Amino acid sequence: MPVVVEAKTLIEAVEDAKNKLHTDKIFYEKTEKKGGLFKGKTYEVKAISYPEVMEEIKSYLSEIVTPLNVEVQFETSIKDDVFSVYMYSNNNSVLIGKNGQTLKALETLVKAKLSSAYNIHPKFVLDVENYKEKRIANLERLAIKTAKEVRATKTDAILEDMNSYERRIIHNKLANFKGVSTISEGEEPHRHVIVKAE
Repeated sequence: MPVVVEAKTLIEAVEDAKNKLHTDKIFYEKTEKKGGLFKGKTYEVKAISYPEVMEEIKSYLSEIVTPLNVEVQFETSIKDDVFSVYMYSNNNSVLIGKNGQTLKALETLVKAKLSSAYNIHPKFVLDVENYKEKRIANLERLAIKTAKEVRATKTDAILEDMNSYERRIIHNKLANFKGVSTISEGEEPHRHVIVKAE
């Protein structure tokens, strides 16, 4: 659980919080307190450790998916300040949803929870059974296949509706592909990439 400490300087308060949490890896929120007549100001720090944040994420995800009657196992890592959670379940399609929409919603809910409960915004990645890696590979294959067809036929191709993250994968993959260019068109959520012949 978060600890709250007070000290004369911010550095002292943060160090005290790290000592109490037994780790250097913490998120903290500081409050400057004005002193009384003969007292200087002090700093109050509310801190939570990285491992506790990860436990909070897992606990919250379990709470959300339990009503779906899905058994979930978690694999977690914290590397370069990025919190990664991989979920493995007996029904991955329920957790992923159509085109990854449920997965994206779960990610958004976790970010909102951490923001409202602790006022923190860690870099957070959520995946189910490596869905994102597979999706990226499929999108990159689609991009190259479509670009080759467009270049050969000199006819523009309109791809399926995609979210901004998926469109960016297509744009990046074809950025240096000779003979074609890409643009996004349409209004969300019906925005799509057009691969144009040059």
